[in-house]
Amino acid sequence: MENILLILNVILAIILVVLVLLQKSEGGALGIGVSQDNFMFSRSAGDFMTKATAVIATLFIICSLSLTIISREDLTPATSVIDKIQEKTDDTPKIPENNN
Repeated sequence: MENILLILNVILAIILVVLVLLQKSEGGALGIGVSQDNFMFSRSAGDFMTKATAVIATLFIICSLSLTIISREDLTPATSVIDKIQEKTDDTPKIPENNN
């Protein structure tokens, strides 16, 4: 199951990158060479691309979270950092008292 989610996550990431790169930038062209007709037709295409990007991004996040939850079961419980610090303080040698 983990391998299937991992493959699906990579595919969703590639699709998400492609969708973002295919979108038209808003305001970067300064209006040069853009007529009102092109603006009206590209608006509906932009809405579709925006909605598709949002759907793919949501699926990517859900897939990433589920992959994290599934892979977390394989981890062994670790000790706390505070426990390690307390172990080191117990193992340090003590300074001998005055030997005179």
